[in-house]
Amino acid sequence: MCGIVGAVSTRNIVPILVQGLQRLEYRGYDSCGVAVHAASLGQPQGGLRRARSTDRVSELMAQVEADHIEGGTGIAHTRWATHGAPAVRNAHPHFSQGPQAQPESAARVALVHNGIIENHDALRATLQAKGYVFASQTDTEVIAHLIDSLYQGDLFEAFKAALAQLHGAYAVAVFHKDEPHRVVAARAGSPLILGVGKDHSETFIASDAMALAGVTDQIVYLEEGDAVDIQLGKYWIEDRERRPATRAVKTVHAHSGAAELGPYRHYMQKEIFEQPRAIADTLEGIEGITPELFGDGAYSVFKAIDRVLILACGTSYYSGCVAKYWIEAIAKVPCQVEIASEYRYRDSVPDARTLVVTLSQSGETADTLAALRHAQSLGMAHTLTICNVATSTMVRECKLAYVTRAGTEIGVASTKAFTTQLAALFLLTLALAQTKGLLSDADEAAHLKAMRHLPAALQAVLALEPQVIAWAQEFASKENALFLGRGTHYPIALEGALKLKEITYIHAEAYAAGELKHGPLALVTSAMPVVTVAPNDALLEKLKSNMHEVRARGGVLYVLADADTRIDSSEGIHVIRMPEHYGLLSPILHVVPLQLLAYHTACARGTDVDKPRNLAKSVTVE
Repeated sequence: MCGIVGAVSTRNIVPILVQGLQRLEYRGYDSCGVAVHAASLGQPQGGLRRARSTDRVSELMAQVEADHIEGGTGIAHTRWATHGAPAVRNAHPHFSQGPQAQPESAARVALVHNGIIENHDALRATLQAKGYVFASQTDTEVIAHLIDSLYQGDLFEAFKAALAQLHGAYAVAVFHKDEPHRVVAARAGSPLILGVGKDHSETFIASDAMALAGVTDQIVYLEEGDAVDIQLGKYWIEDRERRPATRAVKTVHAHSGAAELGPYRHYMQKEIFEQPRAIADTLEGIEGITPELFGDGAYSVFKAIDRVLILACGTSYYSGCVAKYWIEAIAKVPCQVEIASEYRYRDSVPDARTLVVTLSQSGETADTLAALRHAQSLGMAHTLTICNVATSTMVRECKLAYVTRAGTEIGVASTKAFTTQLAALFLLTLALAQTKGLLSDADEAAHLKAMRHLPAALQAVLALEPQVIAWAQEFASKENALFLGRGTHYPIALEGALKLKEITYIHAEAYAAGELKHGPLALVTSAMPVVTVAPNDALLEKLKSNMHEVRARGGVLYVLADADTRIDSSEGIHVIRMPEHYGLLSPILHVVPLQLLAYHTACARGTDVDKPRNLAKSVTVE
């Protein structure tokens, strides 16, 4: 993984391929590359040419220009390492020169791939026995050699024969030296779309529509298992059973302008400050609480269920943990939150009267999609997704959906996607409560009033940035940190710790504050800052006792406190006062200073904020 762009055209397609990669940089990557069929533009030398780099896409573009790489047929890729270290030899596109060692100029197959091939070891052994020499450590190179070994004059047929032998997840695109105006591609467990050019004179493929912003807005969403054959001015699709298939062409406006940095230093900072607008967009048009906010037929689904199962990963998992408190307290519906990557690998007890809720920024998270399909296979047909991408696989595969409309999130460390998920989950809580007859008109009005005030409340919290910067200067020299919270703010502590470790590389842990004396207190010293989320709620006095435990061991506290908590700064206690207490919606506000703390600490430490090491934005592999 992580990003694919490809095209068949009568013009030099390289600038479009590289620009497409630049629009996919937000996903995170550690290498990039492009390959073209030189003969596709009638160049006398013909053959396959490529450029690869472990630097940024801008460096790849300079390399392409210096080497005069041009072609009308080509594929490009940004890679996030799974098999093999980040190195040029492991970067895509991969070539196959056929059996026996041959120079790169003899390449016959060029291929890019997102996903993981689980049976690559067995396939590699078989191909090596046939004389194929492997130049990389990747599972992807296996596919290129396999297609070459099966090729008998028709790339699409060889491609489909190869796909039948692959076990795992993939989005693959490939072309062959003998067919200069043809690219074939397929998806299984990893997203891939088709873009239809003006006058149907050229056709594109990509991981998502943003890669083609400004090139075409005519998009075909390939379905699971689809394979596509692209030639000049035409394409055709076969479904997973290899039957001809027709997929609708949709007009999709993927605005590349959403990715412009503007006056901000990093995308993460930009997205933190976009949260008031993002929340407003998430709630736009909502005049009252009704199940139909989540899709047609939602009322009958909500009436039919008596429990909720939330499936998610990472930051989205923590938003689900907050929602568990809300759903059980307000709607009185039992709620279970599962880490998606664990759920389908254990024996669980399915219940057909369960509402399965998936949470994902991209709607393409491989673990969450797999968990959703597993739940469906167990007979749990009532499904709902809360997602930021209306055209995603998750939206298409769930019966109900709520699209948060947070806008493009470029930074790998999620911010506005998290807070908009929380807003949507609170709406879901209220809709479930209404369906169960537990939401009075007065309560509905009060909750809606509080939600409409969220953008203004978030603006007031963002104004605390100078105080958070002062904290960040202290944190920059630390290597460990502890986060504490109780109730709905325990998941917020977890999210704060995750943000800090993601982009600063400081080891951070979070605990329910009541657990402090059951082990973590042994870690507390004056060298370990302890961040405490302290709203003025029913657990405040208990939390104060936990804070005293920290101070008694010489620990230094950094407290996010509501104005009326009577917690004051003193020796060993640093306090930032939140502008107002916000009741049930307090988690949405309290997480923002923690985002800012991670961001400014990362800046002080000089890390790559938007592209932290070893991480990718859209995790489309297990």
